[in-house]
Amino acid sequence: MSAKQCSKEFGVFLPIASGGWIISTTTPKLDASYKQNLEAALVADEIGLDFIMSMSKWRGFGGETGHWGTSLESVTMMAGIAQATKNAKIIGTMHAGLHNPAVTAKMITTLDQISNGRAGLNIVSGSFKGEFEQMGAWDENLSHDDRYAMTEEWTNIIKQLWAEESVTVNGDFFKMKDCVSEPKPVTKPRPTLVCAGQSERGLRFSVKNTDICFIGGKDEQETGDISRRAKEIAKELNTTAKTFCMSTIICAETDEEAQAQAQKYRDGLDLGAVRGMLESFGIDTSLQNNAMVERAGNAFMTHTAIGSPETCRAELSKLMKECDLDGVMLIFPDYVEGLTTFGEKILPALQEEFS
Repeated sequence: MSAKQCSKEFGVFLPIASGGWIISTTTPKLDASYKQNLEAALVADEIGLDFIMSMSKWRGFGGETGHWGTSLESVTMMAGIAQATKNAKIIGTMHAGLHNPAVTAKMITTLDQISNGRAGLNIVSGSFKGEFEQMGAWDENLSHDDRYAMTEEWTNIIKQLWAEESVTVNGDFFKMKDCVSEPKPVTKPRPTLVCAGQSERGLRFSVKNTDICFIGGKDEQETGDISRRAKEIAKELNTTAKTFCMSTIICAETDEEAQAQAQKYRDGLDLGAVRGMLESFGIDTSLQNNAMVERAGNAFMTHTAIGSPETCRAELSKLMKECDLDGVMLIFPDYVEGLTTFGEKILPALQEEFS
């Protein structure tokens, strides 16, 4: 880590689900094993990344690769990683529609104690119809905005349980009667909360209730627009909002080598898995104007930085400046190799630039 304080945060999105964030038959194998995730987390912690995060996934998208068809449970995996790491914030994911808020409060408190105050919670309201429907957990009567109303009630109960001796709630979605949750989290005033939301309702929920908004547009212009909108909402609500986005790093010694590697992944696009993702979202299978779907149609599900170490650094710097971002969550085709290169050849220069 640089001795100077860096104004931007850098973290890693672990490959907790098979295939990672490139929908291709030609990428290095990401098998969703704890071994692979732990190896990546240890390197991330060693090079000085600020946070380590994993998503929560319950059903894959099929296709030739069976993309995301194998996955571990987020919080239990992160508990193991918390024990093995020392410095990075450890962020697990839970779904408001699947996990009772009292259970969630206790689980994240446990993670916080294991990590000595490094725990965070990524909140998901639930948008993949296919994975919730299989468990009988998809409510057709809840609209997009209703799911956020449910998630807001869920989040408020968790915050209360972390702070109060007893909680009684007679809400629209949850009932608590003299509910207690001890011990309280190590982190004060509470563990970090994050949420990904692109819509106006999603942004308003994230800004009002969490510390970090994970965003991502179909291109950099849209990503910047969403980031600036989140900060406008924060001003309106008299609060602050950090905005982070994801970026897949394809780094090689030269720009030409990196571009050739990226093209190999594009050529291996698993179109069947892309269609499966659309179906899981409940979207018509003709590629509609959805940010992740737009990007996935080109194999990469996120922003990309492709090139030599200097080119990747310049692209990340430009992304953060032009989109008014406070942080980036990194993705790699091969995590150990990619994180090692990032730590040696890219991160120090970024930390110096933004110190």
